[in-house]
Amino acid sequence: MVCRFFYTRLKSFVLLIHSCKCDLTVCRKVPFGRPVYWTSLLLLHEVACPASTRQSRVMSCEKGDGDPMEDPLFILESGEVYRNPTEVKMSQIVMPCHANHCGELSVGQLLKWMDSTACLSAERHAGSPCITASVDDIHFEHTIGVGQVVNIKAKVNRAFTSSMEVGITVNCEDLFSSCQWNVCNAFATFVARRTEEGKLKQVIPRTQTEQMEYSIAAERRRMRLTHAEIITDLLSSNTAQLGECQEYQGAVSAERTRVESVELVLPPHANHQVSTFGGQIMAWMENVATIAACRLCNAHPTLRTIDMFHFRGPSHIGDRLVLKAIVNNAFKHSMEVGVCAEAYQGAGALRHINSAFMTFEVLDKDRKPRTLPRIRPEPVDGKRRYQEAIARKKIRLDRKYIISCKQTEVPLSVPWDISNQMYLSYNNVSALKIMAARSNWMLSSEKNKVSLYTLEENQILCFKVETHVTVPAEQAFHLLSDLRRRHEWDRHYQKCDVIIQADEDDTIYRVATPCVSKGGKGQDFILLASRRKPCDSRDPYLIALRSVTLPTHPATEDYTRGEVLCAGFSIWEESNAVTKISYYNQATPGVLPYISNDIAGLSSSFYGTFHSCNKYLEENRDSLAVLPPSDL
Repeated sequence: MVCRFFYTRLKSFVLLIHSCKCDLTVCRKVPFGRPVYWTSLLLLHEVACPASTRQSRVMSCEKGDGDPMEDPLFILESGEVYRNPTEVKMSQIVMPCHANHCGELSVGQLLKWMDSTACLSAERHAGSPCITASVDDIHFEHTIGVGQVVNIKAKVNRAFTSSMEVGITVNCEDLFSSCQWNVCNAFATFVARRTEEGKLKQVIPRTQTEQMEYSIAAERRRMRLTHAEIITDLLSSNTAQLGECQEYQGAVSAERTRVESVELVLPPHANHQVSTFGGQIMAWMENVATIAACRLCNAHPTLRTIDMFHFRGPSHIGDRLVLKAIVNNAFKHSMEVGVCAEAYQGAGALRHINSAFMTFEVLDKDRKPRTLPRIRPEPVDGKRRYQEAIARKKIRLDRKYIISCKQTEVPLSVPWDISNQMYLSYNNVSALKIMAARSNWMLSSEKNKVSLYTLEENQILCFKVETHVTVPAEQAFHLLSDLRRRHEWDRHYQKCDVIIQADEDDTIYRVATPCVSKGGKGQDFILLASRRKPCDSRDPYLIALRSVTLPTHPATEDYTRGEVLCAGFSIWEESNAVTKISYYNQATPGVLPYISNDIAGLSSSFYGTFHSCNKYLEENRDSLAVLPPSDL
């Protein structure tokens, strides 16, 4: 009965794909409204559709659409509906005193409310005072008018030793129409000043969404810790290629946009720990940045994005806070404003508190971006800021392109280069974690202690193969990480070469697979392999793969260039000698013919492949795994 059910479902799924001319929607929406593309991994029978014949289209998420990642009500044993113990909600009606000159909620005021809500959530979990350490990039999708209601929700996604990540979601509510829409999402890092046990207690995820955010929080933290160093390196490499600044007729002098303002920190500006409220500092920074943007365009600008806020030191009551802003560069429809905050007391030296880069637009009466005047930078520092703004724009687009995925059409194989390596790696691992966090997998069949699960949702079929081996988890991780040895247990791997060893965690391979039909050509893939060790005992080892493109390795006549969506290994240590290995794959039209018989119970090739994998791992359990050598 199980086989017949899945055969019927699979047949319907294949017919649907055929009727849509193999046009699959590959967009997934995750909590806080951030779509992430399930970039894929080549595994097992991961023969994907040829790049030349695939068309990818993204499903637009209209207002009121259901969120596929939305958890059903979680009922506790007591009969009560579960609510995250760290969750804090704030609702504020926008009054004229909160609005700017356009009758819209000031972003500075919104930042104060967001920071306050997130801080209360962090302190609820820590049981002690907390301070804002950083706020990740924020993209404001909509403005909020006077009379509308702002609903802010914050909860702790994960706690580390002394810091924790708090997820923040903001939506707007129109009381007259009962409509609600997303405004922005953010992730803030808070540090507990002291705890009774010396370190923070762990967050215990209870729902599917909480498990997913808990898992991805470790990846976001990894990117956060290396952010400053990587950005510095990218700016150095990118600005060196830009050459001299272009001269534009009628350009506005950058010095005209310079703003400097001082604020005296008074008790109303402080939090309950007598330190300057982080949200207040962000609001003051937004204020001077808006003035600088106004001076360029002689109009009222709209703030669209804020790059990561990173608080470098505290400020206290009695400090004089000096806020400086200047337009670094103006592009066709947007401008970047650099802003910094420094503090001093009396005749003391200036202390650097915070820096940020904000992107503004000017909208016309139809709410479309206007063309902006160009900037004429001043010598030396002005030209440096001008060129760095161009480099940051590219980095910002890469980040939005790969992580946010707001564009309407995205190729599965994103071009790889050093400037987007960090974001591609983040997306690669996060996509696998999202798939692994799903809780509605259905058992299709089981044989020789190898289980095959399927998940069909929104016209997308995913499958999972699960088994146990008597090999330590770390050794299994090292053995499976090296794709050059894949042919030893998977007959679908013909050849695998290392192209680039980007760093110790990311490697780019070229994989060749044999022809699967008479008279046809084999396929080759350019794959980014991202490896992750556990952050703590609640994390698995991960190996994530996805297709990328490299100009040095174009498609050849001998092979059909294939692309893969999302697949990978999740390796859990269940004991010192027993390891659970789960393999995930998001199917494509090209892979369906190779898995349909297994899912319908008419073939057992998957079980043979995983039996070979188990044998390979056990035979090499005591061998020294060697990672690919660096080609850089």
